[in-house]
Amino acid sequence: MPLLDRGRLQSTAADAQEEPSEASTVAKEQRTRPKQKAKGKRLQQLDKVPGKENEAGPSEILLDLRKLDGEPHALHERRPKLASRPLGPLGVRTRFVPTQSAAANARIMLEDNKVTLYGTRIPNIWLRDNCQCGSCMHESTRQRLQDTFAIPRDLSIRSASHAKDMEPRNTHVEIEWSDGHKSTYSQPFLASAVAGFDERCNIRQGFVEPTLWTAKIGQSGSPIQSPPWSCSCSRLTRPQRKYGFCYIDHTPHDTPLATEQLLRRIAFIRETHYGGFYDFTADLASQDTAYTNIALEAHTDNTYFSEPAGLQAFHLLSHTDGDGGASLLVDGFQAAAELLRTDRSAYQVLAETRVHAHASGNEGISIQPYRGFPVLEHDAATGGLLRVRWNSADRASIELAVDEVETWYDAARKWDALLKKKENEYWEQLVPGRVLVFDNWRVLHGRSAFTGKRRICGGYINRDDWISRFKMERFGQEKVLGALAGS
Repeated sequence: MPLLDRGRLQSTAADAQEEPSEASTVAKEQRTRPKQKAKGKRLQQLDKVPGKENEAGPSEILLDLRKLDGEPHALHERRPKLASRPLGPLGVRTRFVPTQSAAANARIMLEDNKVTLYGTRIPNIWLRDNCQCGSCMHESTRQRLQDTFAIPRDLSIRSASHAKDMEPRNTHVEIEWSDGHKSTYSQPFLASAVAGFDERCNIRQGFVEPTLWTAKIGQSGSPIQSPPWSCSCSRLTRPQRKYGFCYIDHTPHDTPLATEQLLRRIAFIRETHYGGFYDFTADLASQDTAYTNIALEAHTDNTYFSEPAGLQAFHLLSHTDGDGGASLLVDGFQAAAELLRTDRSAYQVLAETRVHAHASGNEGISIQPYRGFPVLEHDAATGGLLRVRWNSADRASIELAVDEVETWYDAARKWDALLKKKENEYWEQLVPGRVLVFDNWRVLHGRSAFTGKRRICGGYINRDDWISRFKMERFGQEKVLGALAGS
């Protein structure tokens, strides 16, 4: 259900030659505004999506992505154009499976001074631009040193051969170019150029097939098999990618120092208007309800930032003279998958309608993202669910005409009901020594009201920083750099 005049984007050539008056343009926009009763019909229909039976397994669904129409006009539409099949949290392929014909040609083939792999010829300009020698690519920073556009357009291969000192045979190729430069390429590196699009995206994003969970996660013990404070960084980040959270046990709690050191082992701690690493009590030192003792419904943090924090951590250092304050976690991807199964139209509304947010409680501060974002954000490359943004307390305007907002409220009501569904709420009482770390792009958090005095410490970590650490440990440097070079 587009919100700007679609007639303008679809005008005929004859219309484009005319220069209508401002009044006639306004009248045309009013005539083409979709009516309330037609809203359901204007929503894009979703193709078949993964069902509940696929929650724990990878999906092999292929994507049929669609380009934005209207070029500059599309950038300003209040409803972002999604892939024709927004697939939800389970709709991304996790591996590249070559065809039988490609598998039969897995070796680097040299024919007529042309390089072929998996039956695909790799263009000379790509090969030369991605030469990995020390004069073309900095050995430490992996930054390009050569001027790409100084490479001759008619560059050709003078000679090419399989490296004779490499084993097994045909896994490396040596090329001498017509300009005299020499390059060597490995089979895994060249495979990145012809690998499936989804595979490259998955490596770049550090994608892992998510395991969706409900309140029963507390009975399974999966993420609660907590690594100790002194564990390796990979044990800290791996469950974040799979479950969206984990606990870190045996963390010293006499001071917040050990918790801060723990977070810095993952990545840099993000600075915000609240500071960096935080250590607070319910004293409203910062003007936010988190700094009170009232109950908080399930929400994500930083909806008022253009880029919300990736990871968030809480460590209860002490709780005296009172009780309560249990922590609430809800798997936003699980709730999204459930909404997609039960009401596709509502899912589509939350995936397309942009919503604004703000943080304006502190003196002299009013933080707002550069534009509104939908509650359910999808990756433009894969169509998969990327991020959940939900905090009704910080919500500002909804980018819909006032006579159309009921559509969003109806969809949001269904979403809110899923978040408050007892079967989806996982409650756990934090204790000193146990640090909770969770993915703020996926897992919503809240708490029950409490009495007494609680001291909490923690912090935010940027998404790019922790994903970088995770994917380098999971995929290795060669695969990660190969995905960067992929065409």
